[in-house]
Parts: sequence; structure tokens; C-alpha cells
Amino acid sequence: MPKNVTALPDIATSPERPPLFSRVGAFMLTVGMVFAFFISQLVGVYIAGKLVLPATKNASMGDIFFFGSNDGTVVSLSILIGCVLLMTTSVLIIRIRGGEWRQYLALKPFSFAVGMGMLGLLLIFMIVSQALTYMLDMTPLVFVDPLYQSVSSVWLLVFAMVVVAPIYEEVVFRGILWSAIAEQFKAPLYPAQRGAIVASIVTSLIFAIIHVQYGIYEISTIVVLAFIFCYARIKSGSLLLPIVLHIVNNGAAMWQYLAHYISI
Repeated sequence: MPKNVTALPDIATSPERPPLFSRVGAFMLTVGMVFAFFISQLVGVYIAGKLVLPATKNASMGDIFFFGSNDGTVVSLSILIGCVLLMTTSVLIIRIRGGEWRQYLALKPFSFAVGMGMLGLLLIFMIVSQALTYMLDMTPLVFVDPLYQSVSSVWLLVFAMVVVAPIYEEVVFRGILWSAIAEQFKAPLYPAQRGAIVASIVTSLIFAIIHVQYGIYEISTIVVLAFIFCYARIKSGSLLLPIVLHIVNNGAAMWQYLAHYISI
């Protein structure tokens, strides 16, 4: 990223621009995007299952979902399909409301110094989290086992979970939803950063809750991780930095999983 880029004002919290969504609209958007998040996953599993799983011609929809959700190739392809669906949906919604999607999603360069500082914060989180995981004898990535054992190419699984999933998750949670919530609390009616704080709390909690494959301990760490991503969005004024940090986090987790699995 450019070394001397100065973060531009975030369009979601800039007082000069009226909100793209009303408060009711922001609430409906939040509910709708969470619903779309799960629907896109189901659609992805179904389409990929029909393409990949053997003997699906006479299989019921329930069978495709059951077997497909445990097949690494199907899940990897479903992540790719879900990414296309969610990103397209986000862009269309913003354009229908009359917004410029690149600005609204804060897709702009970030400062190199800010990026390095946030990377350092993420590394501290990963070290502390790993220490707690070791002391509590937790296995947060156990759900990956059947996916790893059944995927046609491990690199497909790595690409989907490390690169693709962080992109569309950030577009949804630190992108369109964060902006829609933050713009409801702009100055001069509200103190500076009120919107950013509210948006960070709401999106972080929702982001953690939707990770239903994890237990209570893992969900609590995801909340903290989500706050780090939100802070990166605030500090840099860019969605690109949370995307990079998310990829780094998922990449480190996947590398650790593969190193452990191969050593067994």
C-alpha cells in the first residue's frame, strides 16, 4: 500500500453527506444481510453439491445439504459462490439507494504506518489467543477435519477459507452494515465517533454470533477479533485494511492447522 497516504474522511461518518439509509432502513438492511448471508451459503452448497457430489440426480435437497456441508470441495466452491452473491447484493443495494459503492464501502488506500500498527495489534491478539487456547486445551478448528479429508485439492480449501471468505465477510460486516449503522449517528447531532462505536459493537456481535460452527470460547475471541477489524476500519478510513488483517488471521490459523494435521 502507498506509504504516505492520508486517510480520507469516512463517507459513513462525514457530516456533509446525508445518510444513505434511514434508521428503519438500516435495521431492515442488517436483518436482510444476515439473512442473505445464510441463504447465500445454502445456495452455494446446493449448487456446488449438484455439480460435485455423485448421484445427486435423485437426491433430495436435504441430502445435498447434509452431505455437501461436510464435503471440502463443495464447501470451498460454496464459499466462492456465496462471495459473488453477497458482494453483488451489497453493490446493487448501495447503487439502488443512489450511493457510490466504492466510497460507501471505503475501498481506498490506507496509510502504511497505520497498517503496520494494526498488524502489530493483530499479532499481539493472535499470540494471546493462542496461549489461552493452549492452556484451555481447546481445538477451535476441529470442524475443518472433514473438509480437509474430503476436499479434492487442499489449495482450493485454503484459497476459499483464507482469501475469499474474509473478503465477503468484511464487505458485509465492516463494509455495508458498518457504514449503514455508523451514518445514523453523525455530528452535529451526536458526539464524534458515536456512530463508529455503535456500528462496531453491533456488527462485531452479529459477526461473532453467525459463526455457529464454534463454541462459546471461540465466539468470545471472534468478538475481540471483530473489534480489531472495526478499529482498523476506523483508524485507516479504509475497508481494505480489515480485509488484509482478516486474511492474515485466517492464513495463520490455517497454517497452524495444516502444520498440526501433517505432523500427526
